[in-house]
Amino acid sequence: MKGPVSVLRPSKNARKSQRKNPRNRDELAVVSGASSGIGAATAQALAAMGYHVLAGVRTDSEADVVRADGIEPVTLDITVPEHLDALARRISDDPERRVLRVLVNNAGIEINAPVEVLPLALWREQFEVNLFGHIAVIQKLLPFLRRSRGRIVNISSVGGVAALPVFGAYAGTKFALEAASDSLRREVSAQGVQVVVVQPGGVRTDMAARSGDLSLELAAAMSTEHQRLYSHLVNATVASNTAFLQHALPAAEAGAKIARMATTPRPRARYTLGTDAAFIVPLTRHLPTRLVDAILTMSHRSRASKSPA
Repeated sequence: MKGPVSVLRPSKNARKSQRKNPRNRDELAVVSGASSGIGAATAQALAAMGYHVLAGVRTDSEADVVRADGIEPVTLDITVPEHLDALARRISDDPERRVLRVLVNNAGIEINAPVEVLPLALWREQFEVNLFGHIAVIQKLLPFLRRSRGRIVNISSVGGVAALPVFGAYAGTKFALEAASDSLRREVSAQGVQVVVVQPGGVRTDMAARSGDLSLELAAAMSTEHQRLYSHLVNATVASNTAFLQHALPAAEAGAKIARMATTPRPRARYTLGTDAAFIVPLTRHLPTRLVDAILTMSHRSRASKSPA
């Protein structure tokens, strides 16, 4: 479920990193959901560092746009076992015998509506992609990472620690990914494999922009009773997010940061990404739940009031 693919230029720091790390040319990196947004930016930043990036895309047209020096597009819907088998064969049969050093689990979809309203089929679809798909990739590629003592980077969300109204299903997938990442980190650390969680807040991507329109479409199809109960909440949520995204972190900057998190010698278990994530994550850890509810509600309303009509 990807939108138009945007081409992102590697940052100056990424180009410098490529010159400083020629050894990375003997290593592979896999990035899922690499057709646009954070995934495309991360793939480009890793390629600039010298990695040969296997960039997961879903269509030939996306592959044509993503293909570049150091970036090899691979057909990858993470919910399709045959795609995962093909990816594993590509790594195993690499003509230059390069090892897989980094796996960035970035693919995702976001469909937001009130818990009562969102059809179960859309709940399941989000869990299939945002959780089970990533677990399937990890299960398939972990043997390669064990051999190289490599690293898994799971792209979670600020929604993985704080579930805003209307974001119940999406946040649920991210809460689950956080828990699975904790278990995985404790299971494989002795094997030399590192597991890192990245918690982005607002990032300017096609998916983030589309999610608001999709929420409004779902809201328009609600019953009269659900319209009465939830339409104001949905409209306020979309307005709030629209206002925030105007000043959110650019995808290129987010990708460059994730590439550094994926390659730093001694990574933390978790990183926040963006000012809103840096504010919300500690908030949820240290304040009572009811107070967090009130603070997030006030912030939500304040953003909505600033959104252009």
